[in-house]
Amino acid sequence: MIARLFLSALVAALSGGALAQSMADRLNDYPTEARADYVFGCMAANGQTRVMLSKCACSIDVIAAILPYEKYVEAETVLTMQQVTGERSAIFKTTRMAQDIVADLRRAQAEAEITCF
Repeated sequence: MIARLFLSALVAALSGGALAQSMADRLNDYPTEARADYVFGCMAANGQTRVMLSKCACSIDVIAAILPYEKYVEAETVLTMQQVTGERSAIFKTTRMAQDIVADLRRAQAEAEITCF
């Protein structure tokens, strides 16, 4: 009986640790390069000051907490493809799916702006 309780507690502790690990992984799933790229772009658009560095870093942290990295990459890809001219880019400009992908990023950016700026 005691062995069963111990085993149950051990399994619960291990699964709780795994849950915490996966949550930490989820919150830190943006590569440093992607975060730095966002901060550089944000600072280029808003000013090259120490204050703006803090605000832009905060902004990508908020976005990362809201939007999984895979969704962020999808949205960035759609936005890049929308800049292309010609017939091939039409699917990225007109489809509901592409619009929804970008809308998710825009919502995360809006939350980041409210929180950080």
